[in-house]
Amino acid sequence: MSKPNVLVIAGHDPSGGAGIHADIETIHALEGYAATLITGLTVQNSQNVFGFEMVDTQLLRRQSDALLADMDFDAIKIGMTGSPAVVSLIAEVLDQLPGVPVVLDPVLAAEAGGSLSEDGDTLVAALIRDLLARSSLITPNLEETLTLSGQASLHEAGSELVRQGTPAALITGSQDDTADVRNHLFTANAHRSWSWPRLEGSFHGSGCTLASAIAVGLAEGRTLEKALEMAQRFVQTSLEHAWPAGQGQLIPDRHVR
Repeated sequence: MSKPNVLVIAGHDPSGGAGIHADIETIHALEGYAATLITGLTVQNSQNVFGFEMVDTQLLRRQSDALLADMDFDAIKIGMTGSPAVVSLIAEVLDQLPGVPVVLDPVLAAEAGGSLSEDGDTLVAALIRDLLARSSLITPNLEETLTLSGQASLHEAGSELVRQGTPAALITGSQDDTADVRNHLFTANAHRSWSWPRLEGSFHGSGCTLASAIAVGLAEGRTLEKALEMAQRFVQTSLEHAWPAGQGQLIPDRHVR
């Protein structure tokens, strides 16, 4: 039986809660198959990020050439990019895969805290210039949304991201202070939101889980809204069964269906 192939381009989290670990777990739990390009190696646990080192872009280029010569991909999920040089390389990879849906989770910092990017302003400019228009969907949290858009309110920021080139932006509300978690989808012609019960605790890797689940939905041929609905339900269930692997944030259980 064939499975949809998803190319994941993201960083490595040694705690296993976020990054490549979360992406692979999510994609396999949803019966997809994940091939990976690891952009950076982080020093982190469930409590914080303490540092990171980027993978050499020449090595990433050799890895991507090997993968693309061997495999077809049904979707691409991008997480931690870390540097403008890596962003530029990712843009080259995407240009070799025309028509393949791309989900960009523009990771600038870890959910537990700590930066996951080199020169932040330069990286933001590179993301806007090279990846927004090449993505089918971006999934920033509110802080990332305001940083990328330069706007001060959610609605202005969502509209600005679309003007900057992305066809669709799902702004996640997991870090807001609202009673429920509200996720907002902005496209050129519409705005839609979903509301989910806010659960107690803080979670490690929920954004990675959401973006990867959406990528599987798109890889299966679902419409964007159907993929979003499936992925949000999957994340909510994973968070409802989250558990404490360490002393910090809870780890989503991505194997509960």
